[in-house]
Amino acid sequence: MRQRVLLLLLLLLCATMGFTQFRKTIDIYVVDVEGGNAVLFVTPSGESMLVDSGNGGAAAVRDAERIAAAAKDAGVTAIDHLIITHYHGDHIGGLAELAQRIPIKDFIDHGPNTQPNAAVDAFLQGGYRELYGKTKHTVAKPGDKIPIAGVDWRIVTAATQVIKTPLQGKATPNPSCGNFTPQTGINLTEDDQSVGSFITFGKFRTIHLGDLTLNRQFELMCPMNRLGTVDLLIAARHGNVNAEFLAHALRPRAIVTNNGTRKGAQPEAMKIFFASPGIEDVWQVHFSQLSGQEYTVPGMFIANLIDQQQDAMPVTPLPAPPQGQQAPPPPEHNGKAYYFKISAQQDGVFTVTNTRNGFSKTYGSKATSN
Repeated sequence: MRQRVLLLLLLLLCATMGFTQFRKTIDIYVVDVEGGNAVLFVTPSGESMLVDSGNGGAAAVRDAERIAAAAKDAGVTAIDHLIITHYHGDHIGGLAELAQRIPIKDFIDHGPNTQPNAAVDAFLQGGYRELYGKTKHTVAKPGDKIPIAGVDWRIVTAATQVIKTPLQGKATPNPSCGNFTPQTGINLTEDDQSVGSFITFGKFRTIHLGDLTLNRQFELMCPMNRLGTVDLLIAARHGNVNAEFLAHALRPRAIVTNNGTRKGAQPEAMKIFFASPGIEDVWQVHFSQLSGQEYTVPGMFIANLIDQQQDAMPVTPLPAPPQGQQAPPPPEHNGKAYYFKISAQQDGVFTVTNTRNGFSKTYGSKATSN
């Protein structure tokens, strides 16, 4: 009996060592939280970083379970680092429920809330403070480097500030800046405060900017591009507000837009994505009624549909409601959700997989593809 127990322990140890030893990629899971945000990064060493925790309210349990399911599929038993980009409910709302399902070791945010909200402020002063009080809490600043083994994780925006030092040697002129005039006289919101990250793994580069506004994007990218280029753009603002001077200057080969059925990915945004120099594919986390057939991507590039499935997708995009007008409730999607998994190698080769249909595409190194 004792020999059997020892043999079992040895097999378990070998399996664990094998998983750690043979993971050679950084894996990125873009989770469907219905137009909110939750993106899980797992390094070759097994270290994990989660950016945002999905929606709150009635959707908190649903989104927390979807994030926990992705973590389980990734072999993650604890979140080593969590970035809360800003304190809107679709980015921090699911945190309390998520923390009940998986341990979180390190909390990173931009500091105090700047857009008062009774429910959010109560959570920040209560449950959130209690969570990070038991572990580690960092207020991020542009230029900070998050200590993750094997990955260069740089904070490029936080609390309305942007990085000033070029990341890839030198800044270059950004010709798209002349097409935009920053807005003045508007109040700052939590979107302006977003904690933005630039992630480098060998030759592979990607970026996540939360809900960074156009004004803050302009400060980051104009008149000089201080970030350089990326291979994968995880689009900000749910695939809605990503300016030409950001998306085109970064020259991504693939774009993932984390949109919902009626949130993000509308025609103005999709046209910017499709026209981006060097773009090969756009991947949508959700089917978008705002795109219609005119501006959507082929179905193989869409991870999630809706539970109330239409007979056909209309050609004409569904018009967005006027500013300030209450939109009709979006179609439900509380059934099974699917994520995109991106696996990137140090040589810059990366593969995007749609877990709904098993379709995947590999993007070769830049040196090979040029």
